[in-house]
Amino acid sequence: MDREMINITIDTRKIEVPKGITVLEAAKIANIAIPTLCFLKDINEIGACRMCVVEIEGFRGLQAACVFPVSDGMVIWTQTPAVRESRKVTLELILSNHDRKCLSCVRSRNCELQRLAEELNIGDLRFDGETYRLPLDNFSPSIVRDPNKCVLCRRCVSMCKNVQGTAVLDTNERGFKTIVSPAFHKSLNEVPCTMCGQCITVCPVGALREKDDTDKVWEALANKELHVVVQTAPAVRVALGEEFGMPIGSRVTSNMVASLRRLGFRKVFDTDTAADLTIMEEVTELVHRIKEGGKLPLITSCSPGWIKYCEHYYPEFLENLSTCKSPHEMFGALLKSYYAAKMNVDPAKVFVVSIMPCTAKKFEAKRTELAATGYPDVDVVLTTRELARMIREAAINFNELPERHFDDPMGEASGAGVIFGATGGVMEAALRTAAEILGGKPLENIEFHQVRGVEGIKEAEIEVGGLKLKAAVAHGLKNAGQLLEKIKNGEAEYHFIEIMACPGGCVNGGGQPIQPSYVRSWLDLRAERAKAIYEEDRDLPIRKSHENPRVKMLYDEFFGEPGSHKAHELLHTHYAPRENYPETDKN
Repeated sequence: MDREMINITIDTRKIEVPKGITVLEAAKIANIAIPTLCFLKDINEIGACRMCVVEIEGFRGLQAACVFPVSDGMVIWTQTPAVRESRKVTLELILSNHDRKCLSCVRSRNCELQRLAEELNIGDLRFDGETYRLPLDNFSPSIVRDPNKCVLCRRCVSMCKNVQGTAVLDTNERGFKTIVSPAFHKSLNEVPCTMCGQCITVCPVGALREKDDTDKVWEALANKELHVVVQTAPAVRVALGEEFGMPIGSRVTSNMVASLRRLGFRKVFDTDTAADLTIMEEVTELVHRIKEGGKLPLITSCSPGWIKYCEHYYPEFLENLSTCKSPHEMFGALLKSYYAAKMNVDPAKVFVVSIMPCTAKKFEAKRTELAATGYPDVDVVLTTRELARMIREAAINFNELPERHFDDPMGEASGAGVIFGATGGVMEAALRTAAEILGGKPLENIEFHQVRGVEGIKEAEIEVGGLKLKAAVAHGLKNAGQLLEKIKNGEAEYHFIEIMACPGGCVNGGGQPIQPSYVRSWLDLRAERAKAIYEEDRDLPIRKSHENPRVKMLYDEFFGEPGSHKAHELLHTHYAPRENYPETDKN
C-alpha cells in the first residue's frame, strides 16, 4: 500500500515526503545534513542529546529532528543562528566534563563526538565542567567499560535491552551523577552479559571497547621458542577493508593473508576449513538424534554469545545444544594435536591466534572446558579491529600487497564454510550436507534461500530423504529468546535451529569495524557484508563441506569418521548453567 505524501519546506526547499516520517528522515530525503549523537535508526530514537534540534515555524522553542514528525505545509529551518548556537552550547557542555584524551583513545579519528566538534568548529571551550574520575571496568575478558568517556547517549542501553533482550546495561543515579552501568555498579564480568559486544559497535565514543590483546600477540611473535600460527574467520575478510578506507563489503582475503605473513606468523590458516569440519560433526549429530530419537531440536553451538545467553537465561535448553565446539576452537585443538604431530612441534609451543569478528570469542577462549590437549585450544583471540591496529602499527600498506593464499595442509575450504559468516549460513551449510546424507543423492540446487536474509526469525521446511526437516534461524538474542519461548509453550516444533548472538550473524559481530551512525542508520551493514560472503561462496569450486578434500584427509588420517571417539575427544564439549548475579569478587 502506497504511503500518503505531504508537502514540506526545508531551508527554502519544497519537497514531497511520506506522511509520518521524522524531520530527520525528511532532511535525509532532501540531502540536508542534520548532526546527531544519540540517534541510531530503529535502535535509539529518543531525542536525548539535543544535537539535532531545528527551528519549525509555528512552534515555540527548538525541536529534536530525530523524533519530531512532519506534517503537511511544515516549514523547517536547520541552520538559523539560534539552531547553530544551541548545537554548539550542547556540544561544549558535553565536552566540558568529557575525558578528552583523544590521542590515546582507541576511537580517535572514528569518534562521533570528535567529528561533531570539528564540524561545528568548536575551538576553546566556554565552559569548564566539574569532573570526577570513575573506575575503569576492565574485569571482563571481552569488553572494557570507561564511564569517563560516556556521553549518556543511551545507545548501548537500547541495544542491550531492546535488540539483545539482556538489559545488563542501564542508566543509574540521577542528574550530574547519572551513569550507564550494570545494576548496582557491578562489573560486566559479574552480570549475565553475553560478551556479544554489540554495545561497542553502537557507542559513538570510546566508552565501550574490546579488551585489547595485541600486546600478547606481539610478545608471542617475538618469542623464538614459540610456533605462532593464526586463523581467520570468514566474516573478517569482508569487513577488514573498511578499516583501510575500502567500501563496505569489500573482499580482502589476499590482502589479509599477506598482512598476516608480514606480521610474522609461521602459518596463516582459514577457519573455514574447521567450519567444514564442524558441519561434518554437527550433521552426524543431527542425523543420529533424528534416527535414534535423541533430544530435539538440535541447536547450533557456533556462537559463544548465544551459548552464554543460553547458560544464563535458558539453561533448560542446554541439552539441545550441539556438543560441537565452535570452528575456531575445533581448529585450535586440531593445531595442537594433528598439526603439531605433522610438523614435529611440541604442542606446548604451538601458539594459536584467532582473528574473529566477535568479542565473545575472547571469553570463549578462556573456558576451561576448551583445552582438549591439556593446553587451551586457542591462546589469544583478536577482533577485526585489533588486527587492523596491528597492521597499521607495523606500517604495512594494506591496499598494496602481493597476492597471497592460506597455508596447507589446512588452507582449503568450501563455500559452505564461508557462509558461516552470515545469519542462516550455518543452517544452509548443514542442509547442503544433511540433505545429501539423508536423501542419498546429490542436490540439484544447493542454495537454500529460505534461511537467508535479515528477518529476525526465519523458518523453513525442507524435504530430505522422505523426511520433512523443520528448521528455524534466529539472529539477535531477543529474537532467540522469542523463538525459545515459542518452543517452550508448544507453539512451534523443529528438528534443527541455528542461533547467532549478533544481529545479522558474524558479519555484524561485536569485533567488526565500527561505522558511524550517519552510515549505519541509512545502510544495512549486515546485508552489504553478507552479500560479499555469498559472492565468495559462489566463486569457490567446492561448495559442500563433505566434499572438501582436506576434511576427507583429516578423517582418513586422524579421526576415522565423523562422531568417532577421537573426534569427540578433540572437537566436542559441554556446557553448564550459570548464575545471573552471583555473589563473587570481580577480581
